[in-house]
Amino acid sequence: MDTQVLIIGGGATGTGLARDLALRGVECILVEKKDINAGASGANHGLLHSGARYVSSDPATAGECRDEGTLLKKLAPHCIEDTGGLFVAVRGDDEKYVADFPHFCEQAGIPTRALDVKEARELEPVLSEKLIAAYAVEDASIDPFRLSMENILQAQRLGTRLMTYTQVLAFKREGRRIVSVRVKNSKTGEETTIQADQVVNASGAWAGELAKLAGASIPVLYSKGSLLIAHDRITERVINRLRKASDADILVPGGTVSILGTTSIRIDDLRDIRPTIREMDAIVDNGAAMIPALETTRYIRAYAGVRPLIGNQGGGSDRSVSRGYALLDHAETGLENFSTITGGKLTSYRLMAEKAADMVCKRLGVSSPCLTKTQPLPSDPDCEWAEPSHSLRQWMRAHDPDDILLCECEMVPRSAIDKIITSVREQGDNPGLRGISVRSRMGKGACQGAFCGVRVLAHMYDREEFTTRQGLDNLRDFIRERWKGQRPILWDGQLIQEELTEALHCGLLGLELVNNE
Repeated sequence: MDTQVLIIGGGATGTGLARDLALRGVECILVEKKDINAGASGANHGLLHSGARYVSSDPATAGECRDEGTLLKKLAPHCIEDTGGLFVAVRGDDEKYVADFPHFCEQAGIPTRALDVKEARELEPVLSEKLIAAYAVEDASIDPFRLSMENILQAQRLGTRLMTYTQVLAFKREGRRIVSVRVKNSKTGEETTIQADQVVNASGAWAGELAKLAGASIPVLYSKGSLLIAHDRITERVINRLRKASDADILVPGGTVSILGTTSIRIDDLRDIRPTIREMDAIVDNGAAMIPALETTRYIRAYAGVRPLIGNQGGGSDRSVSRGYALLDHAETGLENFSTITGGKLTSYRLMAEKAADMVCKRLGVSSPCLTKTQPLPSDPDCEWAEPSHSLRQWMRAHDPDDILLCECEMVPRSAIDKIITSVREQGDNPGLRGISVRSRMGKGACQGAFCGVRVLAHMYDREEFTTRQGLDNLRDFIRERWKGQRPILWDGQLIQEELTEALHCGLLGLELVNNE
C-alpha cells in the first residue's frame, strides 16, 4: 500500500490534518488503532476556549484560542453552540487574581465585560449566593465528535483512506528515512505494509510511545483529566471559576446535558485510563462552591482522558506546563521524513493541522496553500446524529410514525441507525454498537445503553449484520465500556439505573456467560 503521507492518529488533529492535506491535493492514509476520537479528542469538555482561562499562565495559548475560536465560529458553526461564557469568583477566592483578571485579558486581546453580581445571577440563577465578581467572555460549546467526523469525511471524499482499528506494529528504517510501516487490523488480525513519503505522528498522548518505536524521543507528561456528565442542562452559558486553573472549575453546557470538570493527575501508564470515585467526589465538592445545585444533581456518566503535555519531567503541578502544541520534525535525531504534532487544545486543532501540513508539504515540494482557514467545513448529513439535541429537533419537526425510536433517551430513530451503519461501511469498517454510539447520541442518555443497546442490536440482527452470538459479544463489549463511566458515580438515581441494567443484561441475557460458552 503506497501513499504520499501516512497520518497516525484519528483525533481532531489527525482528521484535521487529513482534511488540510486533501484540500492541497496530497494523497493520505490515516490509521487509528481504535475509532475516531478514541483519545483526548473524545474525552474533553467540548469547550471552545475564548482564551481567558490562560491569560495569566500561558498568554501564547490564550492568543491561539482567541484567534482559532473566532475562526471556527465562522467556518464550522454547525459544530458549535455559541453559548458565551462567564468567569465567576465566590467568597474566599483570591481577590488579587480577580482584580488582575481584566488587565490580563486586555493584554492578551481577549474581550471581556464586567458584570454586576446581581446581573450575573439573573443570567444564571444557579450561581452561588456567595458570588463576588463576574465577567462575560466569548466561550462556546463545540461537538468534538461531529468536528472530527466532518473533517475525515471531507478528506475521504477527496481521496484520503481511513483505516480504523489499525495499530502500528513497526517502522522499517533505511538510513535517515522510514521506508515502510507495518500495521495490524485488530478486528481481523490482518497485517499490512504501508509505504509513505512522509509519516506524521498525531497520536496524542501516545506520541512518545510511537516516536520511540520509530527511534525518536519526545519528553511527554501524561496528565489525566476526569469529568462528569450531568443529566440536565444546568446553565445556558459556560461557567468558569475565576481563579488560577484548578480542579472542577468549568461547567460546559452541551445540548441537553452539562459537563463538569476537570482534574489534573500525573500518570505513568496509558493502558488503563479511567475516572475514580475520589476524583468524582472532589469534582462535585469543588464545583458546588460556584454552583450549589451540582451537589444534588443527577450524574449519568464519568469519563477520563489524558493530556499530552510537552515538557521536562519535573515534580511540579501539571497545571504549570504549557497547553501549547509542539511540532517536531525529528531531523536532529536522524529521521528526515517523520514528524510529530501533539499537545495543544481542541480549540487550536485546525492551527496545529495547518502547521503540520505546511511542514509536510515543504518536504514533499508541494506549494499549494492552506485552505482550511478560508473554506468552511462542510456539514455532512452522515454526521448530523452526533449533535446533542439534534435528534429531538428532528423528531419533533418531521416524525414518521413508522420510523420507530431505538434510543428513547436521545430520540434516535431506526432510520438514523440505518444511515450510520451505511456510513460506517463506506468508511471501510464493520458496524458495531460502539461505532454507532461514537457517530450518534445512542447510549449517551440516562439509561447509558441499557435499553437502546438491546433495541439496536435486535435491529442489526434483523438486518443480518450479526449472526449466532456475534451480536451478544458486541453488546457485552458495549455495556462494558459504558460501565467504566458508571462505576465511579453509583449513588442515588444512577445506582438504581445501574441495578436495572444489571438485571436486564446479566439476569435476562446472561452476558457474563458469553465468554464461557
